[in-house]
Amino acid sequence: MKSTSDLTSRRCKPCAPGTPPLSNSEADSLMKQLEGWQRYDHLINRTYRFKNYYETIAFVNAVAWLSHSEDHHPDLAVSYNKCQVEYSTHSIHGLSENDFICAAKVNALFKL
Repeated sequence: MKSTSDLTSRRCKPCAPGTPPLSNSEADSLMKQLEGWQRYDHLINRTYRFKNYYETIAFVNAVAWLSHSEDHHPDLAVSYNKCQVEYSTHSIHGLSENDFICAAKVNALFKL
């Protein structure tokens, strides 16, 4: 099994047309490498909590930068002191390794 640091050192790759989503066992294996994340069928998510709005928005901006650099974008729900991050690969209608790579990188941002 690859470690979380392995996921953070990887880059997202575009899914070729016809790429199937990860199987349940593949997704479950990768979930074990993500602290604090939950899986709901075809998506994974985590809510991050902060002291104030400024910290929340700083985190959102860091996630935006990461998303742009990986060309893989989450859905974000932002409020005063929390941000919910949700990944799913829409082009394949399910989870891809890219979702887990980005989730691991978002966790690393949160720990900075």
